[in-house]
Amino acid sequence: MRMKKGFKFFCAMGLLALALVGCGGNKDAAAPEGEKKEARVIKVTTKFVDDEQTAKSLVKVVEKVNERSNGSLELQLFTSGTLPIGKDGMEQVANGSDWILVDGVNFLGDYVPDYNAITGPMLYQSFDEYLKMVRTPLVENLNKQAEEKGIKVLSLDWLFGFRNMITKKPVKTPEDMKGLKLRVPTSQLYTFTIEAMGGNPVAMPYPDTYAALQQGVIDGLEGSILSYYGTKQYENVKEYSLTRHLLGVSAVCISKACWDSLTDEERTIIQEEFDAGAQDNLAETIKLEDEYAQKLKDAGVTFHEVDADAFNKAVAPVYGMFPKWTPGIYDEIMKNLKEIREELAKEGK
Repeated sequence: MRMKKGFKFFCAMGLLALALVGCGGNKDAAAPEGEKKEARVIKVTTKFVDDEQTAKSLVKVVEKVNERSNGSLELQLFTSGTLPIGKDGMEQVANGSDWILVDGVNFLGDYVPDYNAITGPMLYQSFDEYLKMVRTPLVENLNKQAEEKGIKVLSLDWLFGFRNMITKKPVKTPEDMKGLKLRVPTSQLYTFTIEAMGGNPVAMPYPDTYAALQQGVIDGLEGSILSYYGTKQYENVKEYSLTRHLLGVSAVCISKACWDSLTDEERTIIQEEFDAGAQDNLAETIKLEDEYAQKLKDAGVTFHEVDADAFNKAVAPVYGMFPKWTPGIYDEIMKNLKEIREELAKEGK
């Protein structure tokens, strides 16, 4: 009788163990004593080249995450579009790969269209306005919608400056852009914006633009001062027109499946370090803009102020070109911006 009871107990324990395995067990469980846990490899991919500030800040993030995780995580950074970026990179994230993409907010817009509205043309007058906007309930709701699509948004704070026209001839009015073939990311927002401004958009990956300029495939592109200097585009084009038509900002996105499979401690480390990296990137960006502007001038680049009112009027129709945007989204953005500007004025910013 005792043998039968012992046998039943043994079977019950065996079934319980199987059930735990079937449910995935405890993901926080430690590895057996003396056995080193294998590091979870997560690839971090970005379009930015090594000389650009965003890439430099990402190097620090990756080093800190790997150090703090004590061997449980191994983030591997791939710059310059070595691995898929843009639309293809975001597909990797949405499909559940162990993958972090650092690229334009516009690629989130392929999954949640209203992201394109909050980064639309001629919206912001300062970095502070944008950084407060992405903390509003409006944008927090967009982040929840992204999670439903398999994308966890870690940060929308990786700013790299206002985007301006980088061309072979001066641009001061929309009329000056007529006939110019201008590189844009693979994004309807950028395509429609450049068309509205008077140019002919040509979609291509950013790393291809240097050769495209040399070969005459394009007449110019648009980008921040930091990108212009960091990618040495000034070797091919010498006119920089301060249209400030879009804010250059990257989203940091990880697969929700990957995120959910990490321990609480690993998630905390990743979130904290990408937040710290965004602050480092912003501080360096602000510091470097004036420094790089002078270096560009020393390299023979001419800076041009533009007719801002003319460009504002030109891009206004863009906000009516996206049937997938939530009706009234532009009015909601402007209402938030009004409140943000009042708040910043009280803060003396």
